[in-house]
Amino acid sequence: MFRSGTPLFLPMLKIYAVPISLYCAKLRIVLRHKQLDWEEVPPPGGYGSDEYRQRVPAGNLPALEHDGLLIADSEAIAEYLNEEFPVPDMLPGNPGQRAHIRSLSRFHDTRLEPAVRALFPHIAAPDSEPDELNRLWSVLKLRLHQIDGLLPVEPSILTLGDCGLPITATWIDALTHHFKFEPIINTTFQNYLRQLQQHDAVSTELKDYRPRLNKWLASQ
Repeated sequence: MFRSGTPLFLPMLKIYAVPISLYCAKLRIVLRHKQLDWEEVPPPGGYGSDEYRQRVPAGNLPALEHDGLLIADSEAIAEYLNEEFPVPDMLPGNPGQRAHIRSLSRFHDTRLEPAVRALFPHIAAPDSEPDELNRLWSVLKLRLHQIDGLLPVEPSILTLGDCGLPITATWIDALTHHFKFEPIINTTFQNYLRQLQQHDAVSTELKDYRPRLNKWLASQ
């Protein structure tokens, strides 16, 4: 996969990724928004393989190779790209404003996304442990309530803090239908997501990602 915008003399960005990964999709939004060229390849030997760990010791996805540098953490990759390719700046404002952007991104990665991921073991057999599934769904609902206070009122620009949330919301929508639960994404979050989708980087990634996610869920 490639996107135009990077001067030809710069080393190509190589991204190790798998199509369904939420964090890989989050990184692609950053790459698209900065109009960078990149090559996206699967992890050699498959995710979790010894072959991949020989190249990326942490075994994380996504991972970035660029000009002899290897980074294996989506948050670190995003901040590196924002410094290496500073236009458009995705950490704008004063130190306090940038800290707020980072706090939103960290909440997504350490609170909201793990609450979604905790539901994955129940996808194949949603009726096997109804009490536990309901408990986990309540935790996810709490995380969505907590994030409301971190959301920008009018996200006129796309920041690093925004990039994971449209993908996670896509998962929440899909799992809501899969588990036959009542929707839990509130009006505040819905309005925020609609504004984010005005950015081409977000709308293009979601257009590609939603069918992959639906296909994956159907296969489970």
